[in-house]
Amino acid sequence: MQETLIAVAVFLCLTAAPLVSMAVYGKLPAHHREDDTNNVVRLAANLFVVMTSLVLGLMINSAKNTFESIDRNVHTYATELILLDRSLRQYGPETAEVRQPLVAYVQRQTNNWTEANETPLVANRLSERLLTEISTRLTALQPADAARGSLLEDAHQHLQKVVELRWALIEQSEGTIPRPLIVMLVAWLVLIFASFGFRAPRNAITIETFVVSAALIAGALYLILDMDVPFSGPIQISSAPLQRALVELQQ
Repeated sequence: MQETLIAVAVFLCLTAAPLVSMAVYGKLPAHHREDDTNNVVRLAANLFVVMTSLVLGLMINSAKNTFESIDRNVHTYATELILLDRSLRQYGPETAEVRQPLVAYVQRQTNNWTEANETPLVANRLSERLLTEISTRLTALQPADAARGSLLEDAHQHLQKVVELRWALIEQSEGTIPRPLIVMLVAWLVLIFASFGFRAPRNAITIETFVVSAALIAGALYLILDMDVPFSGPIQISSAPLQRALVELQQ
């Protein structure tokens, strides 16, 4: 929702900037409309064009790195859940009571993702209770031999990794692009579009060009910001790893 509001605000600002510039230009004193003034305005606009391109490149790279990092962590998270279940199965039938809350936990995470279209790793009390219950039942097991002791130790390690990855994903899900950077970028774009309207011909083609350009740039910013928050919007992390993990746990 926040990304949509930012995109709409950017579109309105970029559409208004050249139109206001066109309207104001005819009311300026004659010496403000000379070619020398126009050249200075265009040189300043070119400077901001270069800076805007650099910042947009940095934002795209940052959003891409965030998306890829979270995607890797989701795959690792699902893998650790499967390995935890495998360790419990190898231990023996005594772990049936441990696997019950584990399957319930994965089922809850998968349902939240596929049905509610929300972050499946929300820090809520029910998820915490399920993980705590798994840990409590795991700790209560008493291995009869060294082989089972080794499997129990592996299960504890996998569970700890699951908890760590869960909190890492929760912390990463909020995005990394600073809002002041977005505000500065929008201000630069407004100045650039305002310079486009300076001495621009007043006709329908010019206005349509400004509107379409503003829409495309606003759309690009929306996709960049959406990629930076990978659990919502049109560009999302796939829930397939968790779904595959659930299938493995239910077999």
